[in-house]
Amino acid sequence: MKKTILFVIMLLSCTSYAAVKNLDATYSVSYGIFGKLGVSKAHLETNGNTYTIKVSAKTTGIVKRLSQNRQEYYISKGHVVDGILVSDSLEVRRSHGSKADVKRYVIDHKNKKVTKFYIKKRAGKVYQNDSKVLDFYSKDDLLTLYFNLSKIIDFNKAGSYELSAVGAEKQNGKVSIVVPDAKQHAAYEKALGKGEFDYLTAIVYQKLFQSNRGELMIAIGKDGIAEKAVLKDLILYGDLTAKRIR
Repeated sequence: MKKTILFVIMLLSCTSYAAVKNLDATYSVSYGIFGKLGVSKAHLETNGNTYTIKVSAKTTGIVKRLSQNRQEYYISKGHVVDGILVSDSLEVRRSHGSKADVKRYVIDHKNKKVTKFYIKKRAGKVYQNDSKVLDFYSKDDLLTLYFNLSKIIDFNKAGSYELSAVGAEKQNGKVSIVVPDAKQHAAYEKALGKGEFDYLTAIVYQKLFQSNRGELMIAIGKDGIAEKAVLKDLILYGDLTAKRIR
């Protein structure tokens, strides 16, 4: 459960298609009777033709205790081409208790190759240090993909879009975005609320709680920033909900 919470708030924090040079947003996640379970902060800044995205995610409440204060940090750096963020590297840092690990993905656009470097630590000491070349290549990582959505898909055209992102190697980089048609809007309004929203579903092909494919329904506000997301059809305690709080 703790991994699910951090993954969801990280994903939501990066779902934006606003044409902005700098962005700060904070999200909170709750789950049925458990209440608030986690919080995430996202920061995007551009400087000339380069960008940096930083996302922090941490558990709170009962999950914080159960997960030994699990925290995750994501840092994406790269360049900007015609308004599109092109990732050159993605770093993922995770820690809980005395354990910590770092994944760093370096993207070689010239040779269309992605190399993953992986370090594991326990009590501050390195006990695993590996690297490998991934089986797929993408210009996007898990952070830039969602910031680039408006350049990749047409929100006025219903349908399913098959995309790829570095950092999602468990599914060979596969990520799907579904834009609902007019008939489906009622279900999104019921789950996410009515308003001046664009609706979509992000499918990450990971088992999140009892949602086998990890289908996250998302509402994007008129400013181009994600406002709310719901992971539905969970068996035990209701929906997992993430909301923008600032």
